[in-house]
Parts: sequence; C-alpha cells; structure tokens
Amino acid sequence: MFALPGPVNFFGGSMKVLWLSAITALLPISALAADAENNDPQILGLHEYVHLPELQLQLPAKLDTGAETASLSAKNIHVFKRDGGEWVRFQLGLDDEQGEQVIEKPLVRMSYIKRRAGDRQHNDAQQFTERPVVAMDVCVGDDLNTIEVNLTDRSDFQFPMLIGSRALKVLNAAVSPGLKYSAGKPSCVQTS
Repeated sequence: MFALPGPVNFFGGSMKVLWLSAITALLPISALAADAENNDPQILGLHEYVHLPELQLQLPAKLDTGAETASLSAKNIHVFKRDGGEWVRFQLGLDDEQGEQVIEKPLVRMSYIKRRAGDRQHNDAQQFTERPVVAMDVCVGDDLNTIEVNLTDRSDFQFPMLIGSRALKVLNAAVSPGLKYSAGKPSCVQTS
C-alpha cells in the first residue's frame, strides 16, 4: 500500500483548500439528487389524451422517447412575415371542422428532421426535412406546460400528435409502454 508522507501540496494550494474545493463541488450534485427525489416524474402511457387549450381541442397523442421533438398534424403550412418577425399559418391535419380552422402563431425556429432511407427516392440526396416549430400550451392529466411543436402532415399516422423526448422532459414524464391513457382525460384549469 502506498501512503503519502505528511500533508500534500497539490497545484500550489494547501490540503485544506483542496478538500474544501472537493466538498463544495459535490454540494450541487447532492442538491440535484434531493430535488430529483422530491420531483419524481409522472408515469404516462404509450398513448395519452392531450388538450390544446388555445385551440379548444382534445386529441390522442403517442408518446415516443425515440423522437426528439413533438409533432402536430398540420396542412397548408406557410411561413410569413408579420411585424418584423416570422410567423406560421396552418390548418390542423384533422378530418373534421377543426381541420378547417386557420391558425397563426409566431415561429420559434425551424427544425431539421432526419429522413429515413425509406422516405426518400433513390436519387434524392436531401437527408433532412425542414419543419416550422411553434410554442403551444399542452395539458396532459392535470399538468399544463408550454412545449415546442413542429408542424407536419401526420395524416398517414394513427395519432395526430406525437410527444417526443424534449417535451417529455418539460412535462417531467416517464413513459411506461404497457400503459395507455393512464393520465385520464385532461383536466387543466386555464388561469388566464
């Protein structure tokens, strides 16, 4: 066994300073661990009902930890300028009267989604699809949060909304694939 003789002077500092620095560096970790214990994630199912209050719309969503972003089915998507900023005009990609409503929201950013090989033609070199992203209030269970949602045509999918890993972090949620609709019908109270 190797033992150091007497106090050791690392990097020109004293042993006291070294120990104090090490203990101080560990404090935020323990504070984060305590916060995580008090803020356990809600367990949601593979499919959940979501409410979009500003659109007065409730719809089923698929929760997908393999997807990074959230997506909402939209059609007739157009980016335009208003008051010096970029906005998005779109209609919901739904087959009912809700799908006729024209919605305008400020553009948060453009998202670049990697395309699967099966989504491209043989000679198509474009590897990414550009999608506009907007901020939306989303209610799951009794929790209301604002998440970023990209707009794309999801009419070929069973669920008009997909909730990806970024949104799941905002929702402080974990997904149990064996569960479905575990949060029940959304019941958020709109405060404004």
